[in-house]
Order: sequence, then structure tokens, then C-alpha cells
Amino acid sequence: MTVPAEFNEQANATLRECVYNANLIESKNSEKLQFSTEPEAAAIHCMSVLKEHFLTDVGTNFLIVDCGGGTVDLTTRELLPDSRLGEVTERTGDFCGAIRLLEEQHYGQLQYMVQEFCSKVKLPFTGVKREFKLYELDLDEVCPIIKQYVSGTAKSKLEKDEWVIDLDFETVKSFFDPVIAKIIRLVSAQLNNGKSCSAMFLVGGFSESKYLQRRIREEFNEQVKNINVPKQPQAAIVRGGLEYGLNMKVIKTRVLKWTYGIELSPQWKPGDPPERRIAHNRIDIFSKLVSRGTVVDVDQEFGKDLFPSIEDQVAASMKIYKTPESDGRYPDEPGMEKLGELILDFPDPYLGFNRKLRFTLTFGQMEIRAYCTNQNGKSVNATFDLEL
Repeated sequence: MTVPAEFNEQANATLRECVYNANLIESKNSEKLQFSTEPEAAAIHCMSVLKEHFLTDVGTNFLIVDCGGGTVDLTTRELLPDSRLGEVTERTGDFCGAIRLLEEQHYGQLQYMVQEFCSKVKLPFTGVKREFKLYELDLDEVCPIIKQYVSGTAKSKLEKDEWVIDLDFETVKSFFDPVIAKIIRLVSAQLNNGKSCSAMFLVGGFSESKYLQRRIREEFNEQVKNINVPKQPQAAIVRGGLEYGLNMKVIKTRVLKWTYGIELSPQWKPGDPPERRIAHNRIDIFSKLVSRGTVVDVDQEFGKDLFPSIEDQVAASMKIYKTPESDGRYPDEPGMEKLGELILDFPDPYLGFNRKLRFTLTFGQMEIRAYCTNQNGKSVNATFDLEL
């Protein structure tokens, strides 16, 4: 399943629960359901397009700009040996969508009006005044239900104009300029990472806009020599998602957007903040596992060794946190967010304190996975309960 780049772990978990409730997977934790971001899926599809431009050298970097109906997502990828992809920078995105005029019960009329606007105005618009023809949007024809939502002076004016809106050049341009300016800022941030970029691909529905294409080329043609819109760009994500499902090994690395760690409670010692001393002379701290911006393999593991706190302990729990900062000191500091708890079995209580568990978490996949082994290397039950 493909998701926007800005989706977090909770959003993915909600989707997983919906898929489970729809009886499409047998268990909530089924590995038959895998996630990929929309720009990542588009990047997988665009690997084949790179060959058309003779960009097949290992180490080639290319940028995917996925301009959808409501969001813009970006990812910079690197070609690796064996036709695999690595992520170069943190994926980014933002909401850059259109105005929502109607409630869901009138979705059909809204879509018809949007499609009329897209085919007659949005996609043909080039930003060149002499190429523009005045467009008359007849609301009586394309969206009559909208009359119920208009009142006051606006309604009086529309009634006087027989519910026809004249869209002139400056009006249409004003629709696009703020959104395109935001897209340009997002692209600039991706390109200004110190690494050269050989190609840029515009995908998604809005990528067919002639005006967007022209503005992007004007802005970045010196930085990126190959700026392309693949055939049927609105289908690039679907095609890439299918290709990913057939071969998930195509993605080798991802760049982490967060710093991840666990809560530990060591002994409070002189020099620690007095107000943070808790029961049994302990202090809760954040112990980092991996930093934001780290390039990780999709199956790379990060973890620690655990020992029983009491002699006959049979289970353990570990709180997992994330932060946008490069590190942290305490679980309750600004920016810190609790993701959930890692629940572990602690077998063989008859061994008392002479036991050790090795727990690991993988962050390179779109969902956090938990693993645990005992001192003999045998698997121990470990589950990660996400906090929704």
C-alpha cells in the first residue's frame, strides 16, 4: 500500500487496522501488508525511465516530485548495484491542495466541477497571457448544488451574472502561484543537500500542468539538466507500488526522519536534576538508539541487552520515543513523542538474574518491527504496541 510521505507511524497503523477490519489480512500484524511512500513508489517506476535518458550508472541521484491533488511529496534516490534504490535525503512533503467547496454528500457534483476545471483550465494553463482564453464557469451546469452554500452579496452577484463566473488570466494565475511557490521551496530544500542530482521527475495529477512544468524548468534548469514528466504521470505511483509488491528488495536504504530511543530508569546520581529524582532513587532518561538523518538498511537492527530487574521476572516492557531533534535527554522534553511500548517475554525465571535478552527494533521499514533473542540465540516473543 502506498501512503503520502508525511504519514507517521500512527497513520500507517490506522490504515493497517482498516485493512484488517475489511478482512483483507488474517491478522493485524500480517506481513502480507507492506507500506511504501508515494514518492518512493514513483521512484521505483521511474528507474525504467532513467534508462531512456542513459542515466544508468551506479551512484546516479534523481529527485521525485509527486504533485497530487492534496499533497506534494518529494524524495531523492540513488541508483545502487543490482537495480536497487537508496534514499539520499529525508523525504519531505506538504499540503498543497485545492479548495474544498462541498460536503461529502455532494461528492459527485464536486468531482464533476473539478474535472471540468482541470481539463479546461488547470492543465492547459501555461502562465503566458497571450495563450490564455477567458473561461466561463457555468455553475448551473457543472455544480448546481453549490447554490445552497452561497449567501449574502456573493449570492446576489452570482444571481445577477446568471451563476456564470468569468475566469480571466490574472484570476487563474492567482490560483496557482501560491501552490507552485510552495512546491519550488520544497524542491529547493531537497536539491540543496550538497549532492548533485542528475534528473528530476514530476509525477502525480498536477504534474501535467503546463504552468507548473514551465516554472520548475525555469527555476531549476541550471541545477538539474534532465527535468521530465513520464508518460501517464498520474499512474506512476500505482505502477511503482505494484512493482514494489513484486520485488520489495528493490529498496535497500531509507533515511530516518526521526531520532528514536527508549526510556531507561537508572540510578539518580549527584549532578542529575534534583526535581527529576523519582521513587527508589531513580531517574527517567531518553536513551538514543538511532539519530534522525541516518541512512539505514531496511532490515538494519538497533537494540540493547536487557537483564532482569527482579529474580523471577517473566516479562518486560520498554517505552519507545521519537523526536525531531538529533538527540534528547528526557522522555518528557519538548518535541519528544511516545510511540508505544515494546512488550517482551522473559523466559526461564528459574535462572534468576543469570539471564540476558537482546531486543532489536528496525526503523528502515515503513513500520517499526521488534525482535528479541535470549542468550542462546533463541527467539523470544516480542511485540510493539503502537500508541494511537
